[in-house]
Amino acid sequence: MNDEIYDLGAGFWSIRGSFIKNGIIDIGVQCALIKLSSGRFIFLDSYTLKDEVRQQVMALTNDGQDVEAVLNVHPFHTIHCAQMAKDFPQATFYGSSRHPKQVPEVSWAEDLVESDAVAERYPELKFSLPQGIYYIAPDESVHASSLLVYHPASQSIYVDDTFEIPPSKLFDAVQPNLGLHPTTKQALKDEPDAGKAYCDWAIDLAHEWRSVHHFCGAHSGLVVFEEGQFEAALLSAINNARSELEAK
Repeated sequence: MNDEIYDLGAGFWSIRGSFIKNGIIDIGVQCALIKLSSGRFIFLDSYTLKDEVRQQVMALTNDGQDVEAVLNVHPFHTIHCAQMAKDFPQATFYGSSRHPKQVPEVSWAEDLVESDAVAERYPELKFSLPQGIYYIAPDESVHASSLLVYHPASQSIYVDDTFEIPPSKLFDAVQPNLGLHPTTKQALKDEPDAGKAYCDWAIDLAHEWRSVHHFCGAHSGLVVFEEGQFEAALLSAINNARSELEAK
């Protein structure tokens, strides 16, 4: 699969890349480029840019000089961080507490990517960390949580793993469905009402970010929701999963 870049408007570009799982299937991966009100740029997540996509990004960002930061929002998406740091050496790299342990060769910022300090630095974006589940699960095979990002100007939500579109759905899908990551139950914290906390968080998110039009999923591709569809789809997904999540 060739890498692709989609201009979603209002200074948000979705970059779709390749990730071969178990040497067999390409489940895809993503990053995003965002133009700030200052005229400078940030990335969401790291990816090794190449060929035409790299040329387009470099053309937009003054050969990379206008990229001020890379926000690595998923604790377990670390493969491309070292290369990204080489490509954009002047950028500040934000990550979870896991990132410096996995990629020590990168000079990581002291502020964690999920911190209020980082959120306040980028008022163009809204951030949300799932409640009731581990952001960094003790079991390293559980990747349900990620820091979700919403860009209101382009009505784009950026999600790594936490919510997924069924693989049968493609770009410009009509009435897309939404699912929760298959390891969500395993990611629940060992606390009373963890399942309820997660469901309540997701319901609040559905209402607060109900204007989502573009859904950028790490392994789901790029999907368009019409007005009200994202809210309805997420509420439906939570309604279907609530009894199982709250039973733990």
